[in-house]
Formats: sequence, structure tokens, C-alpha cells
Amino acid sequence: MNINNRLLSRREALGLFRAGGTAIFVVGCMPKKSISPQQQVSVATPISSTTNSANLPGCVVSPQQTEGPYFVDEKLNRSDIRADPADGSVKAGVPLQLKLHISQIGGSGCTPLAGAIVDIWHCDALGVYSDVTDQSFNTVGKKFLRGYQVTDAQGNVQFTTIYPGWYPGRTVHIHFKVRTEGKSAQGYEFTSQLYFDDAMSDRIYTQAPYASKGQRTLKNADDGIFQDGGEQMLLKLTSNGQGYTATFDVGFQMV
Repeated sequence: MNINNRLLSRREALGLFRAGGTAIFVVGCMPKKSISPQQQVSVATPISSTTNSANLPGCVVSPQQTEGPYFVDEKLNRSDIRADPADGSVKAGVPLQLKLHISQIGGSGCTPLAGAIVDIWHCDALGVYSDVTDQSFNTVGKKFLRGYQVTDAQGNVQFTTIYPGWYPGRTVHIHFKVRTEGKSAQGYEFTSQLYFDDAMSDRIYTQAPYASKGQRTLKNADDGIFQDGGEQMLLKLTSNGQGYTATFDVGFQMV
């Protein structure tokens, strides 16, 4: 298999995704797989840069980023996403406890968004996604490292996963998507990505099973998608003895 062809294909695809000039434009054009054709769909957008952030205590304005080619709406309601439901096998890797706090930004501040569906998905320690066909792998039928939770009254969801690996053409990242259904059959969707400190990734990738993939080829500063707001989406990890924990606040407007 010619790996260069795979890299070129992915980069060309990313170039098409970014043709609008910003990640926000890309998300606005993405198909909404979870909402029926009969429903009207609106995309949740970040608050304008001209808005006075001092009037929004506790809110974190989050940039939208591309969904990418590997989203599959599995409808797997689970907090621990490490296992493959097909055979019960668990993906190896450094444990990561990820908590997301979802808020809706309004004119007078931010409010926890209860009852929203939050999906996360990412590659395994060797850079492989489940349930997709790629030029270097075919994992159709597998469902590891995918799942969703519904936000509680405080807007929180929590996942147990592993520190993601890497693959050519991208820096280390986790995808997430927030979806709601309005009272008037109107759905809102917000999609973005979470990132990791390069030094942390370098340390983790010296361990098994990550080390068997070799030295990664792209870091944050060289990732075109990271350059569109990725600094705002960096996770701060805390060691818990067995792995790491991270909490991240996501704030967006529904329009």
C-alpha cells in the first residue's frame, strides 16, 4: 500500500473542508446525521468576537471545527467507550477520564445546557478509528472509542477512554459533537475538537502500545485545523495515579 497516496488524500480532503476559510464555515456545511429529514436544523455558532466577554462570567467561548471523515452516528449511550461491543475487547492505552461541561451562551451570561446529546470519538493508540474504511484499515462493524452521554442538569457529561494515538496528517485530538432538539422540532448542532499539549503526547508515546507506531509526524503548530482555534481547545490533564483526568468547558450560542 502506498502510504503517500493516503497522506495526499487526507490532506486534499482537509483542504476541501477548509475551503471556506474558517472552521465555522465548514461545520455549517456538514450534514446533520442525527436529525431526521423532517426536522429543521440550525448550527450552533460561537459568540461574536465583538461581544464583551466580561458580561459572560464563567463562559468559555469555543470555536467550531470540522467533523472530519470518521464520524459515525452509532447511538451508543455509554460512559466508558474503551470496549468494542461486538466482542468485549478493550482498547489498550493510558486511561483518560474526560468531563465536559456544556453551556449555552446568552445575552446576560451562560446557562448549563441540560438534556443535550454529546458524542465523542477518536482513534486508538495506533491511530485507527472504528467502523470506517480507510486506505490503511477496514474496521467496519467495530465500535471502540465511540459513544455519547446526555448532559445532566448542570450540563455535565463524563467519559472513560484512553489517551488517543496519532495518524499521519493530524496532530493528537478528540472529536466531539453536541446536539439538541428544540421544542419546535428544531435541532442544534455544535462540533469541535479537543487537543493535547505536545510535551505530554511525547511522554505518553514512549509507552506501550503507542511506542510501536514510531515517532509522530505532526505537532500542534503544524496542524491546519489546530491553527483555527485549537489553542482554545487544549485539555489540561491531571494525573490520577493510573492515568489522567481532564475537565473542559464548552460554551456556544444557538441561533
